[in-house]
Amino acid sequence: MKAIVDHQKCTACGVCVDVCPFEAITLQETILEISDECTLCGMCVDTCEFGALSMPEVGSGPDVDLSAHRGIWVFAEWREGTVHKVSHELISAGRKLADKKGTDLSAVLLGHNLDPDLFQELIAHGADVVYAVDHPELAHFRDETYSQALAELARRKKPEILLAGATSMGRSFVPRVAALLRTGLTADCTELDMSDEGLLLQTRPAFGGNVMATIVCPHRRPQMATVRPKVMKTEKVPGHEGRVETVDLPESTFQSRVEVLEVLLETDQTAKLTEADVIVSGGRGLRKGENFTLIEEVAKLFKGAVGASRGAVEEGWMPPSHQVGQTGRTVAPNLYVAVGLAGAIQHVVGMQGSKIIVAVNKDPQAPIFDIATYGVVADLFEFVPALVKKIKQEQGLA
Repeated sequence: MKAIVDHQKCTACGVCVDVCPFEAITLQETILEISDECTLCGMCVDTCEFGALSMPEVGSGPDVDLSAHRGIWVFAEWREGTVHKVSHELISAGRKLADKKGTDLSAVLLGHNLDPDLFQELIAHGADVVYAVDHPELAHFRDETYSQALAELARRKKPEILLAGATSMGRSFVPRVAALLRTGLTADCTELDMSDEGLLLQTRPAFGGNVMATIVCPHRRPQMATVRPKVMKTEKVPGHEGRVETVDLPESTFQSRVEVLEVLLETDQTAKLTEADVIVSGGRGLRKGENFTLIEEVAKLFKGAVGASRGAVEEGWMPPSHQVGQTGRTVAPNLYVAVGLAGAIQHVVGMQGSKIIVAVNKDPQAPIFDIATYGVVADLFEFVPALVKKIKQEQGLA
């Protein structure tokens, strides 16, 4: 779908051509053409003073009874016996939304040999109901089985809202769930709220992080969103009670073309960026890969993780698992130390949610200082060794 042109009203002024951020509009002599690159952002419609551009109307369709859908769901990400922290964050956020809307909050747990203690943990964070699907084919994550199971459960219970973490798992299979349910999905949200009409307000960075877009899904159900880890606060609800409902699904739900032969657990603790409370990242300013030992030493002293810019990864100085940014990991630690990083917008959108940002760069005009809580204008090869020495003294290691 793309924007619609009323050629009788169009004057071929070309203003919309200039304003389109995706270069989807071209002017062929006096005829305006819109390509499939159009994302329906609406900027051209807002700009056209002649009313020649409009958005296509999207109806709910005869097969969608919006009133039949009730309740808020959170997909509790279970992997190898544990639940990801983002699930607790989402349940805490979902609890507030459910109270505001006056509806129930449910957690969905898919896996095998599920520990009952996990159910109580989800209830303690605010879940009224825990839907548990325990099956051998869910022992290890696979896109097909997980998406089919969650979609089938959603068809049966008809939730109004479905939330999941924007983790590697969530980003992989939740879009499949949205496609199976023929509904919309807003990815990488940083804020959730409820409108006066009861619609989920899904806010996420857009246009490279230059604007924050709030998106709604008024015509389809469930309203779906994935949320970045560590942007929501985790809060337990004292004395909260809930129930557990074990759900059996048809065996056909668990059929997959993929067979898991072996699962290799992550042994490199420094690569677990999304869970780290402290991250020390390096960029091209380190000049060569060997100098990342400086970054690794600081991260070790802080008991944190090592991050890297896209440039450092492309140079081969660090593995892609350490990349922070729009094309890497989105992180929000308590402390983010950026060393030798210019602060390109693609990197900033992946770490701007950090509570405290410390930037070290010898260029006082580096963009990273625009978002830094504390900035150090210094040669990193002089500053970092001095910082390491000071930390070791404070910790009694020197």
